[in-house]
Amino acid sequence: MRVNSRCSALLLVLGTLSLSGCLFRTRRVEQNVSPVALKTATKTELLAYINKQAEQIRTMQATVDIDTEVGGAKKGRITEFKEIRGYVLARKPAMLRMIGLMPIVRNRAFDMVSDGHEFKVWIPSKNRFIVGRNDLVTPNPQQPLENLRPQAIYDALLLRQIDPANETVAVENGTEIVTGDKGRTFEQPVYEIVVIRGKGTDGALSRKIVFNRENLLPDRQLIYDEAGTVVTDARYTNYKDYSAVLFPSRIEIKRPEEEYDITLNMVKLDMNQPLANDKFVLDEPPGVQVIHLDRPQTMPNGGGQ
Repeated sequence: MRVNSRCSALLLVLGTLSLSGCLFRTRRVEQNVSPVALKTATKTELLAYINKQAEQIRTMQATVDIDTEVGGAKKGRITEFKEIRGYVLARKPAMLRMIGLMPIVRNRAFDMVSDGHEFKVWIPSKNRFIVGRNDLVTPNPQQPLENLRPQAIYDALLLRQIDPANETVAVENGTEIVTGDKGRTFEQPVYEIVVIRGKGTDGALSRKIVFNRENLLPDRQLIYDEAGTVVTDARYTNYKDYSAVLFPSRIEIKRPEEEYDITLNMVKLDMNQPLANDKFVLDEPPGVQVIHLDRPQTMPNGGGQ
């Protein structure tokens, strides 16, 4: 009885204090959740979109404006290359050619090609011709342009189909921070397709494809190496209709390990036009220094950029 009386008295005191504003106060919490109406989709629908997109695009020929940043903490500085006009050719299953031209003079800044197994990169200003295998990563912080890999560009450009025989897929309801009107940031729910290569205990994280829930289109793809480290972070924006195929007109490709960032802005894009084999041939120019990345090298000019 005495205990009940004490509890009643305490509740009466707390109620009085809350009414008088002495103990409790209410604060407004700023909304940081997306105010936009969001769409929903099932795992089956999201996978169907990825596979349909992969099937629709067999070849592409693009004229692009390229912005590039090379360098970072490893190199100790960042160098920007702005307003480079470029050309990108891609043909499935794994062929890519990319040419970049210097501003104004339009001389070649770089020319690179990959057949899915081997790549070649020619940098005229350095008089270097680099040859290597796509499965070998040998970042050179002193020569950042040599870190460009056509296979990385290809993998970011074109979504690969989900292979049910060799891949396991899960859907995660995640969030991303986006910027809205007046620079305000807020959390927006997204769908994340998590792709695991291999089965069972041999499985390893391969990719994450992030779908924007405003339009149910992919706006990001993360690609991982065998150790689970992000090797490519690609973002897709400003989708447009190219020959009845929705495709991003702006693609930003970050390669954190090699410390470079390439942004491609589509000027002209043709889908599914024939591309002959000779479009993907890059011969070694006479007099260049040839660097085979799978062999020991003595590089007399391996210093600064």
